[in-house]
Amino acid sequence: MDLGLNGRVALVTGASGDIGGAIARVFAQEGALVAAGWHRSEGQARTLVDSIAQAGGKGMTVRIDQCDHESIQAAVRQVEREFGDIAVLVANAVSWPTRAPETWDTLIDGFTANAIGTLAVIDAVLAGMRSAGWGRLVLISSDVVDQPMPAAVAYPAAKGALETAAKVIAAREAQHGILTNVVRPGFTLTERALSTPGFGQEVVDAEAAKTPTRRICTPEDVASAVAYLGSAANGHVNGEVLSVAGGRHLTR
Repeated sequence: MDLGLNGRVALVTGASGDIGGAIARVFAQEGALVAAGWHRSEGQARTLVDSIAQAGGKGMTVRIDQCDHESIQAAVRQVEREFGDIAVLVANAVSWPTRAPETWDTLIDGFTANAIGTLAVIDAVLAGMRSAGWGRLVLISSDVVDQPMPAAVAYPAAKGALETAAKVIAAREAQHGILTNVVRPGFTLTERALSTPGFGQEVVDAEAAKTPTRRICTPEDVASAVAYLGSAANGHVNGEVLSVAGGRHLTR
C-alpha cells in the first residue's frame, strides 16, 4: 500500500527513544522527510538520522523542550527552513516520573511537559497545515489511562488529558483537511522498560501470557499503526483512540 508520504515533512517528537525511533524510521522508509525531535539525548537522535541516511532516507535532528514555548517555536521554524511546512506531527515525546510519591511540584511539572507541552507543539504546526489544507496529527498515549501507575498521578493524568484534547482538535480541524488520532500502546518492549527495576523477563512472560496474541507489543507494532494514521492512506479516520496492545484489555 502506498501511504502517500513521499516528500511530506514529518516531525516526530521524542525520536531518540525506541518507539520514536521506530516511528521515524517507518516514515523515512515511506519517503517522508523526517525531523527527529530530541530534548536530552542528542547523540541517539543523531545516530537515528545517520541510520536513516544510510538506508537512503532523509532526516534531520531538532531540539525541542516542551516546557519552553520559545524552544518549540524555534524548532518548528528550523524544520520549516530546512525541509518545508510540517505535514505530519507525531507527538511522542514524554517526560517520565522520576520520584515517588509525587509532590505537588513534580505533579505540575510532569503534567506541563506531557500535556501542555504537547498541545503547544500541536499549536505551533497547525498554521502550516491549515494553509496547506492537509495535515495529520498522531498523539501517543498509553494504556495507563485505564490502568493507572502506582504512586504516579501526572503521567496518566496527562495522557488522559491528551486523549480528550485530541477529540476536540479532531472535531475542530477536520474542516481544514487535518485528521487527529491517538495511538495507545500497551506495555512495550523498549530498552527503558526492560532496564526498569521490577520489569524483568518474568514480568514480560507474565504479561505475554495474559495477552491474546501471547506476546508483548514492540516499537515496530506501534510505528506501523502510527504510520497509517499519519498518512494520506488514512482519508477518514478522525478522533479515534487505537489500542496497540494485542487485545490485552480483553483479559483484564
